[in-house]
Amino acid sequence: MTTTELAELRRTIGQLKQCVGALRSRYGDASAVRRLANDVDRLDIDAADLDQPSVPAQPKPLDPSAVVKIPDGPYDPALWQGADDEGVGGYHRDQR
Repeated sequence: MTTTELAELRRTIGQLKQCVGALRSRYGDASAVRRLANDVDRLDIDAADLDQPSVPAQPKPLDPSAVVKIPDGPYDPALWQGADDEGVGGYHRDQR
């Protein structure tokens, strides 16, 4: 968002706060007015989050040197020798 868009958003949220204040003076502390006030507060919080520089506009590109390649070939069967399949519960016990 540009600075102009953020300023317009802030101005509009301010107008919404004034409208909800007018509704509160007319209808009191009705549940619908409380929900509207909560929604406007949430909009204000979200707009503040957008204004922070920590929100990335796009994901950062992946560094190719950081990628770990896993081979497609089968693993060495000796790696699994003596291991039980927990889902089967002692599948290889007689082979030890």
